[in-house]
Amino acid sequence: MSSALPAASIGIDFGTSNTVVAIATEDGRVETLRFDHAGSSHSVYASALCFTQERPGSSLPPSVEGGPWAIERLIEGLTALRYIQSFKTFAASRSFQKTTIFRQNFQFEDLLATFLRTLVRHAGSQLDLSTARVTIGRPVTFAGVTPDEALAMQRYCDAFGRLGANSARYVYEPVGAAFSFARNLDRDATVLVADFGGGTSDFSLLRFSRIDGVLKAEPLGHAGIGIAGDTFDARIVDHVVAPRLGKGGRYRSFGKVLPLPVHYFTTLARWNELAFMKGSADLRELKELARFALEPGPLEDFIALVENDLGFPLYRAVSAAKMALSSQEIVDFRFADAVIDIQSTITREAFEGWIGSDLARIAATVDQVLANANLPAHAVEKVFLTGGTSFVPAVKRLFADRFGDERLTSADQFESIAQGLALIGMAENPDQWAVAA
Repeated sequence: MSSALPAASIGIDFGTSNTVVAIATEDGRVETLRFDHAGSSHSVYASALCFTQERPGSSLPPSVEGGPWAIERLIEGLTALRYIQSFKTFAASRSFQKTTIFRQNFQFEDLLATFLRTLVRHAGSQLDLSTARVTIGRPVTFAGVTPDEALAMQRYCDAFGRLGANSARYVYEPVGAAFSFARNLDRDATVLVADFGGGTSDFSLLRFSRIDGVLKAEPLGHAGIGIAGDTFDARIVDHVVAPRLGKGGRYRSFGKVLPLPVHYFTTLARWNELAFMKGSADLRELKELARFALEPGPLEDFIALVENDLGFPLYRAVSAAKMALSSQEIVDFRFADAVIDIQSTITREAFEGWIGSDLARIAATVDQVLANANLPAHAVEKVFLTGGTSFVPAVKRLFADRFGDERLTSADQFESIAQGLALIGMAENPDQWAVAA
Protein backbone atom coordinates (compact mmCIF):
# COMPACT_ATOMS: atom_id res chain seq x y z
CA MET A 1 0.00 0.00 0.00
CA SER A 2 1.45 3.34 -1.03
CA SER A 3 -0.40 5.84 1.17
CA ALA A 4 1.42 7.37 4.16
CA LEU A 5 -1.34 9.63 5.47
CA PRO A 6 -2.30 9.34 9.16
CA ALA A 7 -5.99 8.46 9.22
CA ALA A 8 -8.26 10.77 11.19
CA SER A 9 -11.35 9.54 9.35
CA ILE A 10 -11.85 6.31 7.40
CA GLY A 11 -14.52 5.79 4.75
CA ILE A 12 -15.35 2.23 3.66
CA ASP A 13 -17.38 1.46 0.56
CA PHE A 14 -18.07 -2.28 0.81
CA GLY A 15 -19.43 -3.08 -2.63
CA THR A 16 -20.89 -6.13 -4.31
CA SER A 17 -18.00 -6.38 -6.77
CA ASN A 18 -15.30 -4.18 -5.23
CA THR A 19 -14.48 -2.55 -1.92
CA VAL A 20 -12.74 0.82 -1.62
CA VAL A 21 -11.25 2.47 1.48
CA ALA A 22 -10.36 6.16 1.80
CA ILE A 23 -8.73 8.10 4.60
CA ALA A 24 -9.04 11.80 5.41
CA THR A 25 -6.64 13.84 7.52
CA GLU A 26 -7.23 16.68 9.94
CA ASP A 27 -6.20 19.22 7.30
CA GLY A 28 -9.01 18.07 4.95
CA ARG A 29 -6.96 15.96 2.54
CA VAL A 30 -8.49 12.69 1.38
CA GLU A 31 -6.82 9.78 -0.37
CA THR A 32 -7.84 6.31 -1.47
CA LEU A 33 -5.80 3.48 -0.01
CA ARG A 34 -3.95 1.46 -2.60
CA PHE A 35 -2.98 -2.19 -2.51
CA ASP A 36 0.16 -3.44 -4.22
CA HIS A 37 -0.30 -6.84 -5.80
CA ALA A 38 1.72 -8.66 -8.45
CA GLY A 39 3.58 -5.51 -9.47
CA SER A 40 0.45 -3.36 -9.80
CA SER A 41 -1.16 -0.80 -7.51
CA HIS A 42 -4.93 -1.17 -7.01
CA SER A 43 -7.37 1.39 -5.62
CA VAL A 44 -10.08 -1.28 -5.42
CA TYR A 45 -10.06 -4.49 -3.41
CA ALA A 46 -12.21 -7.16 -5.06
CA SER A 47 -15.10 -8.23 -2.80
CA ALA A 48 -14.11 -11.87 -3.02
CA LEU A 49 -12.85 -14.66 -0.79
CA CYS A 50 -10.93 -17.79 -1.67
CA PHE A 51 -10.72 -20.59 0.88
CA THR A 52 -8.10 -23.25 0.25
CA GLN A 53 -7.34 -26.57 1.89
CA GLU A 54 -3.84 -27.94 1.46
CA ARG A 55 -4.82 -31.51 2.31
CA PRO A 56 -8.28 -32.80 1.29
CA GLY A 57 -10.25 -33.98 4.31
CA SER A 58 -8.01 -32.18 6.78
CA SER A 59 -9.60 -31.11 10.07
CA LEU A 60 -7.54 -27.91 10.10
CA PRO A 61 -9.34 -24.64 9.25
CA PRO A 62 -8.91 -23.61 5.62
CA SER A 63 -6.60 -20.75 4.79
CA VAL A 64 -8.29 -17.73 3.25
CA GLU A 65 -7.42 -14.77 1.04
CA GLY A 66 -9.41 -11.78 -0.16
CA GLY A 67 -9.31 -9.18 -2.92
CA PRO A 68 -6.83 -9.69 -5.78
CA TRP A 69 -5.05 -12.34 -3.71
CA ALA A 70 -8.27 -14.40 -3.72
CA ILE A 71 -8.48 -14.12 -7.50
CA GLU A 72 -4.81 -15.13 -7.76
CA ARG A 73 -5.45 -18.29 -5.75
CA LEU A 74 -8.48 -19.13 -7.89
CA ILE A 75 -6.52 -18.76 -11.11
CA GLU A 76 -3.60 -20.81 -9.79
CA GLY A 77 -6.01 -23.57 -8.69
CA LEU A 78 -3.21 -25.56 -7.06
CA THR A 79 -5.24 -26.93 -4.14
CA ALA A 80 -8.85 -27.68 -3.19
CA LEU A 81 -10.66 -24.37 -2.99
CA ARG A 82 -13.96 -22.51 -2.59
CA TYR A 83 -14.23 -19.12 -4.26
CA ILE A 84 -16.92 -16.70 -3.04
CA GLN A 85 -17.94 -13.47 -4.81
CA SER A 86 -20.81 -10.96 -4.65
CA PHE A 87 -21.78 -12.20 -1.16
CA LYS A 88 -22.96 -8.69 -0.18
CA THR A 89 -26.15 -9.56 -2.06
CA PHE A 90 -27.09 -11.93 0.79
CA ALA A 91 -26.80 -9.28 3.54
CA ALA A 92 -30.56 -8.72 3.83
CA SER A 93 -31.64 -12.28 3.03
CA ARG A 94 -33.26 -14.25 5.85
CA SER A 95 -33.09 -17.40 3.70
CA PHE A 96 -29.28 -17.23 3.77
CA GLN A 97 -28.43 -18.68 7.17
CA LYS A 98 -25.06 -20.28 6.58
CA THR A 99 -22.80 -21.97 4.08
CA THR A 100 -20.39 -24.82 4.80
CA ILE A 101 -16.85 -24.43 3.53
CA PHE A 102 -14.53 -27.36 4.15
CA ARG A 103 -16.68 -28.56 7.09
CA GLN A 104 -16.71 -25.10 8.69
CA ASN A 105 -20.00 -23.17 8.88
CA PHE A 106 -20.06 -19.50 7.91
CA GLN A 107 -22.94 -17.10 8.47
CA PHE A 108 -23.04 -13.87 6.46
CA GLU A 109 -21.36 -11.91 9.25
CA ASP A 110 -18.60 -14.53 9.42
CA LEU A 111 -17.92 -14.13 5.70
CA LEU A 112 -17.88 -10.34 5.95
CA ALA A 113 -15.61 -10.32 9.02
CA THR A 114 -13.28 -12.80 7.32
CA PHE A 115 -13.18 -10.61 4.22
CA LEU A 116 -12.49 -7.47 6.28
CA ARG A 117 -9.62 -9.17 8.11
CA THR A 118 -7.90 -9.93 4.80
CA LEU A 119 -8.39 -6.30 3.73
CA VAL A 120 -6.98 -4.90 7.00
CA ARG A 121 -4.04 -7.29 6.82
CA HIS A 122 -3.09 -6.13 3.33
CA ALA A 123 -3.77 -2.46 4.15
CA GLY A 124 -1.28 -2.40 7.01
CA SER A 125 -1.09 -0.28 10.15
CA GLN A 126 -2.95 2.74 8.73
CA LEU A 127 -6.27 0.92 8.74
CA ASP A 128 -6.99 0.75 12.47
CA LEU A 129 -10.78 0.71 12.72
CA SER A 130 -10.69 0.94 16.52
CA THR A 131 -9.06 4.39 16.72
CA ALA A 132 -10.15 6.51 13.73
CA ARG A 133 -13.62 7.83 12.97
CA VAL A 134 -15.17 5.21 10.69
CA THR A 135 -17.98 5.86 8.22
CA ILE A 136 -19.36 2.86 6.32
CA GLY A 137 -21.52 3.02 3.22
CA ARG A 138 -24.76 1.10 2.89
CA PRO A 139 -27.33 0.87 0.07
CA VAL A 140 -30.52 2.90 0.24
CA THR A 141 -32.30 -0.36 -0.58
CA PHE A 142 -30.58 -3.71 -0.06
CA ALA A 143 -30.58 -6.32 -2.81
CA GLY A 144 -33.15 -9.11 -2.80
CA VAL A 145 -36.83 -9.70 -3.46
CA THR A 146 -37.88 -8.95 0.13
CA PRO A 147 -34.76 -7.49 1.76
CA ASP A 148 -34.72 -7.33 5.57
CA GLU A 149 -32.93 -4.03 6.28
CA ALA A 150 -32.78 -4.56 10.05
CA LEU A 151 -31.16 -7.97 9.56
CA ALA A 152 -28.62 -6.55 7.10
CA MET A 153 -27.61 -3.77 9.50
CA GLN A 154 -27.36 -6.22 12.39
CA ARG A 155 -25.01 -8.34 10.28
CA TYR A 156 -22.96 -5.31 9.22
CA CYS A 157 -22.58 -4.09 12.82
CA ASP A 158 -21.57 -7.56 14.00
CA ALA A 159 -18.92 -8.02 11.32
CA PHE A 160 -17.42 -4.52 11.45
CA GLY A 161 -17.57 -4.64 15.26
CA ARG A 162 -15.26 -7.66 15.25
CA LEU A 163 -12.66 -5.41 13.60
CA GLY A 164 -13.06 -2.75 16.28
CA ALA A 165 -15.51 -0.45 14.45
CA ASN A 166 -18.14 -0.60 17.18
CA SER A 167 -18.80 3.16 16.99
CA ALA A 168 -18.94 3.36 13.19
CA ARG A 169 -21.69 5.37 11.54
CA TYR A 170 -23.54 4.06 8.50
CA VAL A 171 -24.37 6.43 5.64
CA TYR A 172 -26.20 5.93 2.35
CA GLU A 173 -23.67 5.24 -0.39
CA PRO A 174 -24.96 7.94 -2.80
CA VAL A 175 -24.66 10.50 0.01
CA GLY A 176 -20.97 9.63 0.22
CA ALA A 177 -20.66 10.15 -3.53
CA ALA A 178 -22.50 13.47 -3.20
CA PHE A 179 -20.01 14.77 -0.62
CA SER A 180 -17.12 13.83 -2.88
CA PHE A 181 -18.76 15.61 -5.82
CA ALA A 182 -19.70 18.70 -3.78
CA ARG A 183 -16.05 19.56 -3.06
CA ASN A 184 -15.81 21.00 -6.57
CA LEU A 185 -19.10 22.92 -6.61
CA ASP A 186 -18.53 26.64 -7.24
CA ARG A 187 -22.09 27.67 -6.40
CA ASP A 188 -25.17 26.48 -4.51
CA ALA A 189 -26.90 23.60 -6.26
CA THR A 190 -29.54 20.90 -5.96
CA VAL A 191 -27.79 17.66 -6.85
CA LEU A 192 -29.14 14.21 -7.70
CA VAL A 193 -26.60 11.45 -7.17
CA ALA A 194 -27.16 8.17 -8.99
CA ASP A 195 -24.94 5.39 -7.68
CA PHE A 196 -24.93 2.19 -9.75
CA GLY A 197 -23.27 -0.69 -7.94
CA GLY A 198 -23.18 -4.38 -8.65
CA GLY A 199 -26.29 -5.29 -6.67
CA THR A 200 -28.25 -2.05 -6.20
CA SER A 201 -28.92 1.32 -7.81
CA ASP A 202 -29.31 4.09 -5.23
CA PHE A 203 -30.37 7.71 -5.59
CA SER A 204 -30.03 10.67 -3.23
CA LEU A 205 -31.20 14.24 -3.75
CA LEU A 206 -29.38 16.94 -1.78
CA ARG A 207 -29.19 20.73 -1.64
CA PHE A 208 -25.62 22.03 -1.26
CA SER A 209 -24.75 25.57 -0.21
CA ARG A 210 -21.79 27.44 1.24
CA ILE A 211 -22.34 29.57 4.30
CA ASP A 212 -19.33 31.61 5.46
CA GLY A 213 -17.14 29.39 3.34
CA VAL A 214 -18.40 26.19 4.98
CA LEU A 215 -20.13 23.58 2.80
CA LYS A 216 -23.63 22.80 4.04
CA ALA A 217 -25.89 20.06 2.77
CA GLU A 218 -29.59 19.37 3.19
CA PRO A 219 -30.98 15.93 2.34
CA LEU A 220 -34.12 16.12 0.22
CA GLY A 221 -34.86 12.49 -0.55
CA HIS A 222 -33.52 8.98 -1.09
CA ALA A 223 -34.63 5.92 -3.03
CA GLY A 224 -33.10 2.68 -4.25
CA ILE A 225 -33.77 -0.56 -6.08
CA GLY A 226 -32.09 -3.97 -6.20
CA ILE A 227 -31.25 -3.70 -9.91
CA ALA A 228 -27.77 -2.80 -11.14
CA GLY A 229 -24.72 -4.16 -12.95
CA ASP A 230 -25.15 -7.78 -11.89
CA THR A 231 -28.75 -7.70 -13.17
CA PHE A 232 -27.56 -6.54 -16.59
CA ASP A 233 -24.93 -9.31 -16.55
CA ALA A 234 -27.69 -11.79 -15.73
CA ARG A 235 -29.60 -10.80 -18.88
CA ILE A 236 -26.55 -11.64 -21.00
CA VAL A 237 -26.11 -14.97 -19.20
CA ASP A 238 -29.79 -15.78 -19.63
CA HIS A 239 -29.87 -15.09 -23.37
CA VAL A 240 -26.36 -16.12 -24.44
CA VAL A 241 -24.81 -18.53 -21.93
CA ALA A 242 -27.70 -20.44 -20.34
CA PRO A 243 -29.08 -21.89 -23.63
CA ARG A 244 -25.62 -23.30 -24.35
CA LEU A 245 -25.55 -24.94 -20.88
CA GLY A 246 -28.92 -26.66 -21.13
CA LYS A 247 -31.63 -24.05 -20.65
CA GLY A 248 -34.65 -25.04 -22.75
CA GLY A 249 -33.58 -28.68 -22.76
CA ARG A 250 -35.67 -31.70 -21.75
CA TYR A 251 -35.30 -34.89 -19.73
CA ARG A 252 -37.16 -38.18 -19.24
CA SER A 253 -38.97 -38.97 -16.00
CA PHE A 254 -41.28 -41.97 -15.46
CA GLY A 255 -41.88 -42.32 -19.19
CA LYS A 256 -42.62 -38.62 -19.73
CA VAL A 257 -40.49 -35.96 -21.44
CA LEU A 258 -40.35 -32.81 -19.29
CA PRO A 259 -38.62 -29.44 -19.58
CA LEU A 260 -35.54 -28.96 -17.42
CA PRO A 261 -36.32 -26.89 -14.28
CA VAL A 262 -35.40 -23.25 -14.82
CA HIS A 263 -34.19 -22.43 -11.30
CA TYR A 264 -30.75 -23.93 -12.00
CA PHE A 265 -30.29 -21.40 -14.78
CA THR A 266 -31.51 -18.59 -12.55
CA THR A 267 -28.68 -19.56 -10.20
CA LEU A 268 -26.26 -19.58 -13.14
CA ALA A 269 -27.17 -15.97 -13.93
CA ARG A 270 -26.66 -14.70 -10.37
CA TRP A 271 -22.98 -14.45 -9.43
CA ASN A 272 -23.66 -14.52 -5.69
CA GLU A 273 -25.65 -17.78 -5.94
CA LEU A 274 -23.37 -19.44 -8.50
CA ALA A 275 -20.45 -18.93 -6.09
CA PHE A 276 -22.23 -21.14 -3.53
CA MET A 277 -23.42 -23.86 -5.92
CA LYS A 278 -20.33 -26.04 -5.59
CA GLY A 279 -21.07 -28.84 -3.13
CA SER A 280 -24.75 -27.89 -2.94
CA ALA A 281 -27.90 -29.98 -3.29
CA ASP A 282 -28.61 -28.17 -6.56
CA LEU A 283 -25.39 -29.49 -8.08
CA ARG A 284 -26.21 -33.04 -6.98
CA GLU A 285 -29.67 -32.72 -8.53
CA LEU A 286 -28.17 -31.33 -11.73
CA LYS A 287 -25.92 -34.38 -12.02
CA GLU A 288 -28.95 -36.63 -11.63
CA LEU A 289 -30.85 -34.68 -14.32
CA ALA A 290 -27.91 -35.02 -16.71
CA ARG A 291 -28.31 -38.82 -16.56
CA PHE A 292 -31.82 -38.55 -17.99
CA ALA A 293 -31.46 -35.50 -20.24
CA LEU A 294 -32.24 -35.96 -23.92
CA GLU A 295 -29.06 -33.96 -24.61
CA PRO A 296 -26.76 -34.45 -21.60
CA GLY A 297 -23.78 -32.57 -23.08
CA PRO A 298 -24.89 -29.03 -22.20
CA LEU A 299 -25.75 -29.99 -18.62
CA GLU A 300 -22.41 -31.76 -18.28
CA ASP A 301 -20.74 -28.50 -19.33
CA PHE A 302 -22.79 -26.65 -16.70
CA ILE A 303 -21.60 -29.13 -14.06
CA ALA A 304 -17.99 -28.76 -15.23
CA LEU A 305 -18.29 -24.98 -14.99
CA VAL A 306 -19.29 -25.25 -11.32
CA GLU A 307 -16.87 -28.02 -10.31
CA ASN A 308 -13.90 -26.35 -12.02
CA ASP A 309 -14.63 -22.94 -10.43
CA LEU A 310 -15.17 -21.23 -13.77
CA GLY A 311 -17.77 -18.78 -12.43
CA PHE A 312 -15.24 -15.97 -12.09
CA PRO A 313 -13.78 -16.23 -15.63
CA LEU A 314 -17.35 -16.44 -16.94
CA TYR A 315 -18.20 -13.30 -14.93
CA ARG A 316 -15.22 -11.50 -16.48
CA ALA A 317 -16.19 -12.51 -20.00
CA VAL A 318 -19.81 -11.40 -19.55
CA SER A 319 -18.81 -8.14 -17.85
CA ALA A 320 -16.29 -7.41 -20.61
CA ALA A 321 -18.99 -7.89 -23.26
CA LYS A 322 -21.33 -5.54 -21.37
CA MET A 323 -18.61 -2.89 -21.15
CA ALA A 324 -17.73 -3.26 -24.82
CA LEU A 325 -21.37 -2.65 -25.76
CA SER A 326 -21.04 0.83 -24.23
CA SER A 327 -18.77 1.83 -27.12
CA GLN A 328 -19.64 -0.72 -29.84
CA GLU A 329 -22.86 -1.64 -31.58
CA ILE A 330 -21.86 -5.28 -32.03
CA VAL A 331 -19.66 -7.47 -29.79
CA ASP A 332 -18.33 -10.97 -30.36
CA PHE A 333 -18.75 -12.87 -27.08
CA ARG A 334 -16.39 -15.76 -26.33
CA PHE A 335 -15.99 -17.89 -23.22
CA ALA A 336 -13.67 -20.83 -23.70
CA ASP A 337 -12.09 -23.42 -21.44
CA ALA A 338 -10.59 -26.86 -22.00
CA VAL A 339 -14.11 -28.33 -22.03
CA ILE A 340 -16.52 -25.42 -22.62
CA ASP A 341 -16.59 -23.15 -25.64
CA ILE A 342 -19.39 -20.59 -25.96
CA GLN A 343 -19.44 -18.10 -28.81
CA SER A 344 -22.09 -15.61 -29.81
CA THR A 345 -22.62 -12.19 -31.34
CA ILE A 346 -24.40 -9.61 -29.18
CA THR A 347 -25.82 -6.38 -30.55
CA ARG A 348 -26.43 -3.30 -28.44
CA GLU A 349 -30.00 -3.24 -29.72
CA ALA A 350 -30.61 -6.77 -28.44
CA PHE A 351 -28.95 -6.04 -25.09
CA GLU A 352 -31.08 -2.93 -24.58
CA GLY A 353 -34.15 -5.03 -25.30
CA TRP A 354 -33.09 -7.57 -22.68
CA ILE A 355 -32.68 -4.87 -20.00
CA GLY A 356 -35.75 -2.85 -21.02
CA SER A 357 -37.87 -3.82 -18.01
CA ASP A 358 -34.93 -3.19 -15.66
CA LEU A 359 -34.46 0.31 -17.09
CA ALA A 360 -38.16 1.02 -16.60
CA ARG A 361 -37.93 0.10 -12.92
CA ILE A 362 -34.80 2.23 -12.48
CA ALA A 363 -36.62 5.16 -14.13
CA ALA A 364 -39.57 4.69 -11.78
CA THR A 365 -37.19 4.81 -8.80
CA VAL A 366 -35.70 8.08 -10.04
CA ASP A 367 -39.22 9.48 -10.36
CA GLN A 368 -39.91 8.27 -6.83
CA VAL A 369 -37.02 10.22 -5.30
CA LEU A 370 -38.21 13.38 -7.08
CA ALA A 371 -41.76 12.82 -5.89
CA ASN A 372 -40.56 12.23 -2.31
CA ALA A 373 -38.81 15.61 -2.42
CA ASN A 374 -41.75 17.26 -4.20
CA LEU A 375 -39.38 18.58 -6.86
CA PRO A 376 -39.80 18.63 -10.67
CA ALA A 377 -36.93 17.36 -12.80
CA HIS A 378 -36.06 20.88 -14.01
CA ALA A 379 -35.29 21.93 -10.41
CA VAL A 380 -32.32 19.53 -10.32
CA GLU A 381 -29.25 21.51 -11.38
CA LYS A 382 -26.65 18.75 -11.39
CA VAL A 383 -26.88 14.99 -11.86
CA PHE A 384 -23.83 13.06 -10.68
CA LEU A 385 -23.55 9.53 -12.10
CA THR A 386 -21.18 7.06 -10.50
CA GLY A 387 -20.55 3.34 -10.87
CA GLY A 388 -19.68 1.26 -13.91
CA THR A 389 -23.28 0.77 -15.04
CA SER A 390 -23.64 4.54 -15.47
CA PHE A 391 -21.60 4.15 -18.68
CA VAL A 392 -24.26 1.95 -20.30
CA PRO A 393 -25.68 4.17 -23.08
CA ALA A 394 -29.30 3.30 -22.30
CA VAL A 395 -28.76 4.32 -18.66
CA LYS A 396 -27.20 7.65 -19.66
CA ARG A 397 -30.10 8.28 -22.06
CA LEU A 398 -32.55 7.71 -19.23
CA PHE A 399 -31.03 10.61 -17.29
CA ALA A 400 -30.38 12.82 -20.32
CA ASP A 401 -34.04 12.52 -21.33
CA ARG A 402 -35.22 13.56 -17.87
CA PHE A 403 -32.69 16.22 -16.92
CA GLY A 404 -30.85 17.27 -20.08
CA ASP A 405 -27.43 16.06 -21.14
CA GLU A 406 -25.78 19.33 -20.05
CA ARG A 407 -26.60 18.64 -16.38
CA LEU A 408 -25.00 15.20 -16.31
CA THR A 409 -21.54 14.72 -14.89
CA SER A 410 -19.48 11.82 -13.63
CA ALA A 411 -16.17 11.14 -11.91
CA ASP A 412 -14.10 8.16 -10.88
CA GLN A 413 -16.48 5.23 -10.99
CA PHE A 414 -14.89 3.49 -8.00
CA GLU A 415 -13.39 5.98 -5.53
CA SER A 416 -15.97 8.75 -5.07
CA ILE A 417 -18.15 7.00 -2.47
CA ALA A 418 -15.31 6.01 -0.14
CA GLN A 419 -13.72 9.46 -0.35
CA GLY A 420 -17.03 11.14 0.39
CA LEU A 421 -17.63 8.86 3.38
CA ALA A 422 -14.21 9.78 4.77
CA LEU A 423 -15.05 13.48 4.32
CA ILE A 424 -18.36 13.04 6.13
CA GLY A 425 -16.39 11.73 9.09
CA MET A 426 -14.57 15.09 9.18
CA ALA A 427 -17.75 17.18 8.87
CA GLU A 428 -18.99 19.51 11.59
CA ASN A 429 -21.90 17.24 12.47
CA PRO A 430 -21.29 13.87 10.78
CA ASP A 431 -23.99 12.05 12.73
CA GLN A 432 -26.72 13.99 10.93
CA TRP A 433 -25.94 11.83 7.87
CA ALA A 434 -25.98 8.55 9.73
CA VAL A 435 -28.74 6.00 9.19
CA ALA A 436 -29.87 4.14 12.29
CA ALA A 437 -28.15 0.77 12.47
